[in-house]
Formats: sequence, structure tokens, C-alpha cells
Amino acid sequence: MSVPRMRHVTPAFRTFSGTDALASLPREMDRLGVSRVVVFCGASMKRSGDALARVEGALGTRLAGRFDGVLAQSPLPAVETARQALEDAEADAVVAVGGGSAIVTARAASILLAEGRDIRELCTSRTGDGRLSSPSLRAPKLPQWVVPSTPTTAYAKAGSAVRDPATGERLALFDPKTRAQGIFLDPSVALTAPPALTQSASLNAFAMTVEGLQSEVDDPLAEAQLAYALRMISEWLPRLRADPGDPEPRLRLMLGALLCGQGSDYLSGGLAQALSHAAGPRSLVANGVIEALLLPYVMRYNAPVTAGRLARVADALGRSRLAGEETPDVRAVAAVERVLAEAGVPTRLRDVGIDRGALPEVAKHTMEDWALTQVPRPSSRSELTDLLSTAW
Repeated sequence: MSVPRMRHVTPAFRTFSGTDALASLPREMDRLGVSRVVVFCGASMKRSGDALARVEGALGTRLAGRFDGVLAQSPLPAVETARQALEDAEADAVVAVGGGSAIVTARAASILLAEGRDIRELCTSRTGDGRLSSPSLRAPKLPQWVVPSTPTTAYAKAGSAVRDPATGERLALFDPKTRAQGIFLDPSVALTAPPALTQSASLNAFAMTVEGLQSEVDDPLAEAQLAYALRMISEWLPRLRADPGDPEPRLRLMLGALLCGQGSDYLSGGLAQALSHAAGPRSLVANGVIEALLLPYVMRYNAPVTAGRLARVADALGRSRLAGEETPDVRAVAAVERVLAEAGVPTRLRDVGIDRGALPEVAKHTMEDWALTQVPRPSSRSELTDLLSTAW
């Protein structure tokens, strides 16, 4: 008998979806007694006009300011400017409107504001014995809400990754107090994102879900979230491509990403994710596309230790009925490759502008990524370089 051994703590989280979702925003503000809210968004959301006006209109007199300098991959200078904007506005809450970069920038800026120290004192780093460790960030943080435009897994996460453009480093901050109070899925905001951006974010969630289902952790609650997320994403991605102007696929994909974000907190995985964090800035495409591109290579690489668990992936994607004599890992990789091919994901790193000479540097930065602490098959830097070379 194998008795499940697990710790599953579900954070408080409220989800509102529909054409009237934003009507609940004032009540959420009242529930925590906040009165000075700063909205975070990027340039594209600023140009959206009506969608952003709907959010700010729902805030009414609580709107204390707007930081519209969010940039892709949350570069450190933008985060530091955002921290100052929060201080100047005397903010007591944040609403992030947009994709993952808006959410991460809002969380990271809130951490810098509250902690009052240099980011390198606050981020995950290696201890004397070589382990990656995240310091305890004890200061109270501004409550956060999200009005998303893309299906990012960042909604429910406690981590914030900031990129230092001067060094190329990915500085990871971890603070459960910056988890969002909840999200508001509004069709008009969802429609502001270009279809390609919505697809790349969905591919990121798809890859994270597949990696999570390979975990050796016995947590049926998280596994159920990920299995259903995988079904939702694989079902609604084709519908997004068929009708980009229909808000339903976008909101369904957002719910799938939310399930992935919650479930993946409990199950390990993450090698494709860690590799994409380092490779993404060197490519011509979004990180989600890089992660999806790398996923089949990582699945084959992990197969010696995850083959049995890959049956979960094959089952969730409907491949089990076509099994025949195939092994679970072969079925799972084939099912994943089918989804990626239908989405038009490239199959080689060279096809997305990554130079072969950059692969050792990508492997080096990957070794410092927190996601690598949870992978089913630990790897050396040279092994990661070899894996990247195979994908090149």
C-alpha cells in the first residue's frame, strides 16, 4: 500500500468572469478597505482606450495613478521606476491590467517598495553549500488584483522574475504575500491582446502543465487541476485560431492557465521552463513558443525517469485510445507534438533566431533558475548544453 504524503494548502483566491465581471471590482476594494489604487499596464493596453477605461472607471475615486511603463520580461529599470510610482501615489493596492509582464512588474515593484532594499539582497541566490535559496521577505505587501489580457500562469503565483538587461541575469523574487487576491476575466480586455500573444501565453501554460504531470509527487488535487487544464488548453487553442475575434476561447484559455498556475505550485517539472527563461531573450519569438518548442526534447530527455508518469499526459490528450504497442512516453510525446504542430510551433532553436554559439551561455543561466530545483532529472551544465544542441 502506498499512502499519499502531501501538503496542499490552497491560497484564498476569487475569480470573476463575464461581461459584468468588473462590476465586482469595487466590492473587492471595499472588502480590504483600500482607497488608493495604482493601475499597472503596458503601452499596448494604454492604446486600447475603451478596455483600460472600463477598468479605471470601475475603480472610480479609488484610482490614485497609473504606471503604463510595463515592458516585456519585466526589466529591472522599469520595475524600479514602477516602485517609485507606487511611492509617489501613496498606493495601498495594485491592479495589473494586461499579460504576465504587467503582473510580475506590479508584484516586484511592490516587493521593492515594502522591503526598501536592493533587489540583489531580496532575490533567490546560491548559499555557501551551492543550494538555491529564497530569503524570507517579511514586510507587508500591497494587495494585488489582476485583469488579464492573456492566459498567463502568473495569476496565481508568488514568484516574480525580473531581468537585469545589464547582465542578462534573471533575478527571482518569491513572496507569498504578493499572490493576487483574485482575477477579473473581462471579454473586452481579453480581446485587446493580439491572437499570436494569446497563443504564445497559452503554449507556456500547456508546457508547464505537461511538465507538472511528469512529477513524482503524489498529489491528486494538483494532478486533477493540471489534467483538466491540459484538456482545456488543447481544446480551445484551435478555436482561438479559428475565430480570434470570439472572446470565449480567450477566457476559457485563461481559466486553463489559472488551473495550471495553481496546480503547478505543488508538482515538480520545469526543465523546458527553465531553459526558455534563459533562451527566450535571445530569440525572435515569445518565451511561450520557446518553451513549447523545447518541450518534446525535454520529455524524451526525462523519459528514463518519467516514462510511467507520462501516461498521464497521453491520457489527458486522448492518446491512450490509440496506444497499440507504444510505450507511454512515445504516446505522450506524439500527442504533444500533434498539438504543437497544429499551433505552428517551430521545431528547432535555429528557426527562431537563436545562435548556436549562445547555447553554452543559455545553459549557464539555466543552472541559476529556480525551476531547475524541481526537475525530475537533475542535469549538469554540459548535459543542458548537449540537450540544447539536440534542439538546435
